[in-house]
This record gives sequence, structure tokens and C-alpha cells, in this order.
Amino acid sequence: MTKKRILTGDRPTGKLHLGHYVGSHRHRLALQDDYECFFLIADLHMLTTKPGKDDILAIADNAREIVLDHLGIGIDPHKVTFYLQSAVHEVYELQLLLSGLVTVERLQQLPTIKDMADAAGLEQIPYNLLGYPVLQAADILMPKAHLVPVGKDNESHVELARQIARRFNNQYGEVFPLPEAYVVGGTLVGTDGQAKMSKSLNNAIFLSDDPATVRKRVFSMYTDPKRVSADIPGTVEGNPVFIYHDTFNPNKEEVEDLKRRYREGKVGDVEVKEKLAIALNNFLDPIRERRAYYAAQTGFVDELLYEGTLRARQEAQITLSDVKKAMGLTGVWNKISRAAERRRKKQLAASEA
Repeated sequence: MTKKRILTGDRPTGKLHLGHYVGSHRHRLALQDDYECFFLIADLHMLTTKPGKDDILAIADNAREIVLDHLGIGIDPHKVTFYLQSAVHEVYELQLLLSGLVTVERLQQLPTIKDMADAAGLEQIPYNLLGYPVLQAADILMPKAHLVPVGKDNESHVELARQIARRFNNQYGEVFPLPEAYVVGGTLVGTDGQAKMSKSLNNAIFLSDDPATVRKRVFSMYTDPKRVSADIPGTVEGNPVFIYHDTFNPNKEEVEDLKRRYREGKVGDVEVKEKLAIALNNFLDPIRERRAYYAAQTGFVDELLYEGTLRARQEAQITLSDVKKAMGLTGVWNKISRAAERRRKKQLAASEA
């Protein structure tokens, strides 16, 4: 039985952190055995908010780091397809063909567009950012994906891709399966306790951080600001240190004991953070070990991306051919090219007579 397909990916803006793992990548790990997975390095999407030359020149290195992070968490390189979005030229063409199936007003209704513009400090929304969801639809429909793991804030983008696919199928004939959003749960608050974990906010713990860096970041974590000494009862709920304990410390008895003593004012932040640092490093140790194993194989990640991109291009060529046939565009070119060839043959015959 043919497996159904998944499409998801990451913008190549840097290494992955624990927030990425909690919000998305642990789910990819769980799904890789049951689905045919396409993981794109979304460098075209990156250009919507980071179009600078330095950002572009960093894409290759960041792509390698992202793949290594995937392999580090346990993604099997033989079970998934990693590919570079910008190298699949067919997706540009597919985006153009799909863009006629959606209105500007519909795109402006997506709250994530304005949020992305605000986060990037853009006073006005550029054309490519407004068209971001159409490019995303092309990404999803290119491999004819059935399932798209996304956070709750991007569920509306998958719904737009479904709408575009449905309109295409109704207008030109059945080409695309209607993709389903697989809403993955969870965000992880950053070490500052103020916002979700983000590289740009400098509140992240990365999957590749060494043990000393992890410990340093843990000990800088925000806790209960009202607790100025260890003998003052503290608040556990919403406390980032305990959120991390609940997420990454498998010793639930230890966690519950720390919570009880924290509420009673019988444990200091030093002990709570020390045990969290140990738990996080225990969690990250096998990730760092697998990551180092693949990083030591010179050229392995590049070959993985290269072969995956070639495979994605093959799939894209098939899809684009199906799209053009359904629309009748293939027939237009065939009529013109055949007529031109007939004329050339007649001219050649006349010149030889």
C-alpha cells in the first residue's frame, strides 16, 4: 500500500532550538515511519522577511545545520526527503498558475501576514509577503501532500491551500488531493519568560548547544520575580523553569518533589535549576551524539540535500505536467510548435529542391 505524503519545512535562518522541537519536530519524528515525508528548506519563504545579501549567503550553511538537527533528533535520512526550495524551479511556475485562484482580499484576511510584517519591522507589506501563502500552497500541492503538520497559527494557510486545490480541481479537473492540516500542539516559552523561544530574542536553548552553554542558559532563566530568597513560597504555575521540567525531565517524582518544596519555600532556585540543567543535558546528549556522527561524515549532508532536491524536482515536474495538461496549456504549445516545425520542414524542402 502506498504511503500518504507529508510536506513540512523550515526557513533557513539558523539552527533549531528546543522550541522548534516541542512545537513541530518531535511530531515529524513520530510520523516518519507511517508517511512519505518531504521536508523542505524554505529559502524562498525566508526572502519575504530576510532578503539581505548576508542572509542569502548564509542559506547553505544554515540548511546544513537544520538537516543535522533533524538527524540529531532521530530522523532517518533513508526515510525522508530533504530538499532546497529555491532549487525546485517548478514551484515558481506552479505558484504563478495557482495565483489566479485566490484574491488579494482573501490573502489580506490571513492574520499571520500582518504578524510576520510586524515581527520583521516592515511598515508596509511587500508583494512577496502577501503572496507567501500562495507559494506555501504550491509547496504543499507540488508533491501532492495529504497531510501538513502546522502550528495553530498556520492552520489557515493549509485551509487556503485546500481552497486553491478545490478550485483548481473544479475548474480544470482532478489533479490535487485536498491536504489536511495536522495541527501540532505546543509552544515553549523562552528562557526570559516573556515570549515563545526565538533565536532573534536571544531566549533560546539550541539542540546543538554544549552542556556548559545549556547550564549557563538555564541559570539565567526567569523564575518567580517575587521570590527573593529560598524560604519564600514560590509560584510554580507559569514558571518557565517548571515548564521545562514538565517537558524535559522524565523523573516525575523529582519534579513533583521540587514543585512541593518550591511552593512551601523549602528549596532554592539553584537546586531547581541545577536539576533542570542535568535533565536537559541528559535529553540533549543523544541528540548531540547523533549530530556529531553525521557531521563527521564529510559531504554527507550535502549529498542528502542534493539527492533529495533531485527527487523533489522529479515530483514537481510530474505535478506541473499534470497541471498544464489539465489547464490545456500543454496543448497550446504543442499546436504552435508543431505548426512551426511543419513550416521549417517545408522551407527546408523548398531550399533543397
